[in-house]
Amino acid sequence: PHQLPETEATGRGEAQADEVVRAAASPTEVLRHRDVASLSASEKQRLVAMLASLRPRPPLRRTGRHQRWHRGEVDAPRTLRASLRRMGEPGEIAWRRRVQKPRRVVLLVDVSGSMTAYADVLLRLAHRLTHGMARGSGRVETFTIGTRVTHVTRALRVSDPERALVAAGDTVPDWSGGTRLGETLRFFLDRWGQRGMARGAVVVVFSDGWERGDASMLAEQMARLRRIA
Repeated sequence: PHQLPETEATGRGEAQADEVVRAAASPTEVLRHRDVASLSASEKQRLVAMLASLRPRPPLRRTGRHQRWHRGEVDAPRTLRASLRRMGEPGEIAWRRRVQKPRRVVLLVDVSGSMTAYADVLLRLAHRLTHGMARGSGRVETFTIGTRVTHVTRALRVSDPERALVAAGDTVPDWSGGTRLGETLRFFLDRWGQRGMARGAVVVVFSDGWERGDASMLAEQMARLRRIA
């Protein structure tokens, strides 16, 4: 928050029993609690700048391999081999820890008619995550969903965000169309799910959940996604 300027009535020269701190929320803080669909053009530009300032880090997972470390768990084999080289004399204990690798992130962005006002910002966020996590060797895959599934990761790898969004828009054939979330999720899981990129990944679904198809199918596919991801 930014502190408001003092007035004559509340100047420092006036003795008060309780000091009153008057503050107002900054424009950035206000923007964080606004509905993206209701933002003005200038507020959207500020939001774009906020997204560009993000420094995302990829989520990590532990692998089955180990590496030498200065603490953690005792590396019994290495400790024993070092002792044997010293003819059984005791020495320093060797330590190890599990190797950590970036976990894949998969973004499913709903671009149906009811999500049109949010799709641009969500794809900008996907673009920032794609490039920000790449610095930490992370991998982000982005798909749009509506009446069909479209893989837009290649388009979002363009470094300039404006050109990337244009390329993504040219790739998506069902922009502002209908919504068949159950069918699109089933197609995604059939192709990229069980043995594909969604396996063990962090999967984020950006959608208002508006379904024109069979709601029971949507429930089944969400449960299936939860078991895989």
